[in-house]
Amino acid sequence: MTKKDLIDQRLVKEAEQMVMRTHTRRHFIKESAMGLGALAMGSLLGGCGSKKKAAHSIAFDPAHPLLPKAPAFFGKAKSVIFLHMAGAPSQLELFDYKPELSKMDGQDCPPSFLEGKQFAFITGVPKMLGPQAAFARHGQSGAWVSEHLPHLSQVVDEVSFLKAVTTDQFNHAPAQLLVHTGSPRLGRPSIGSWVTYGLGTENQNLPGFVVLTSGGSFPDAGKSVWGSGFLPSVYQGVQCRSEGDPVLFIKDPDGMSRDLRKASIEAVNKANMQEYQDYNDPEILSRISQYEMAYRMQITAPDVMNINDEPQYIHEMYGTKPGKACFANNVLLARKLVEKGVRFVQLFDWGWDAHGDNPSNALNIGIINKYRSVDKPVTALLMDLKQRGLLDETLVVWAGEFGRTPMMENRNGAQNPFKGRDHHTEAFTIWMAGGGIKKGYTHGETDEIGYSAVSGKVDAFDIQATILNQLGFDHEQFTYPYQGRPFRLTDVGGKVIQEIIA
Repeated sequence: MTKKDLIDQRLVKEAEQMVMRTHTRRHFIKESAMGLGALAMGSLLGGCGSKKKAAHSIAFDPAHPLLPKAPAFFGKAKSVIFLHMAGAPSQLELFDYKPELSKMDGQDCPPSFLEGKQFAFITGVPKMLGPQAAFARHGQSGAWVSEHLPHLSQVVDEVSFLKAVTTDQFNHAPAQLLVHTGSPRLGRPSIGSWVTYGLGTENQNLPGFVVLTSGGSFPDAGKSVWGSGFLPSVYQGVQCRSEGDPVLFIKDPDGMSRDLRKASIEAVNKANMQEYQDYNDPEILSRISQYEMAYRMQITAPDVMNINDEPQYIHEMYGTKPGKACFANNVLLARKLVEKGVRFVQLFDWGWDAHGDNPSNALNIGIINKYRSVDKPVTALLMDLKQRGLLDETLVVWAGEFGRTPMMENRNGAQNPFKGRDHHTEAFTIWMAGGGIKKGYTHGETDEIGYSAVSGKVDAFDIQATILNQLGFDHEQFTYPYQGRPFRLTDVGGKVIQEIIA
């Protein structure tokens, strides 16, 4: 054997050893990690001799992440329409009738309501503020509804009111995050993301989670309230518009044919597939799936998002304004979307922050326009879903992020020039309808002036738990592994509000 042969042989052996060392590291990291992770997850989820109930397992197919999935148990609701009045409407002008508060109008606020309390703007001693609306009982249920909602008062027997909702957040952004993600801090998935992760969607040509905004601005928490957090990005909300193209850039650019667009997507996905084969990252498959759905949406979305073809009686029923951006258009779109199989539709209507520091947010001036803008379309939504046989399987939720104080806001100790109320954490009202929710029912009550919950107290976690329950999930077992432990929407709280379930 020549010297050159010996050198070549030694080089071959060194190369083989290097390959073996590389393979060993990769084998341990890529292969054994799954086994070790499974052992750890098994102990967390109730395996290895634990008597705890195992968490509901979600079969995640990164290549087809939005395929319909079965819930943990039979759920009465198949889809959700969540109507969020961003800025927090005043329960004292809408649903929580307090005649005793009228008697205290203009008086100094009792010290007991101020001691040890923290408000967003109130300082010193504010004046009490009586209800800025007349109330009456409606329907067979006898629910109290103010004069500001004449249309909704006609359908109260379809609704369950929660009169004693509380929160621990008195600023808009963290309170909105808490309602929608279960945490006042950034980084958690929104409830719409959780729902589409757990159930997928029934229409593969449309997103499973659609977001519609009105009122001229985003909610204070921004797009985080429909973000996917640590869930795969395919589950984040897709914001659509009620005027112009439903999604920006959905049309092919000038000079690009449909066939050319298809060829370009195929080329991009071919590169993405090569990337997946190299790194085995499931998020790449989700990206491929999103590109393909975007291509299909070019055909489907413009038709679904077009309200111009709706019958004239429907436009009159909702009070829509085709071609313009408004809440009524979005509510009609929400009905069309769930009718086409979209799983979760989230509406945000901005402008409900009734401080009374200017005419636009005064309870007796600008906010009256907000009442009028939502009353007719929300009522139409309930009636329309019912006449189409969809209300029983569609859960409708109407909510703000907190309530308003029984006293008038005195910003920096000086009385505001218009009638308004500060943020309030101790009591507010939301309502639910459809999706297996009890009809014509009121749960919980507040004290004689609407300051604090005295019975039936619930919070954001309870509402989230109830929504998931109606969709077929035990909120305590519906989890996602992240940073070494299972996370859930309701964090460590929440109970299903059994009293409002039919």
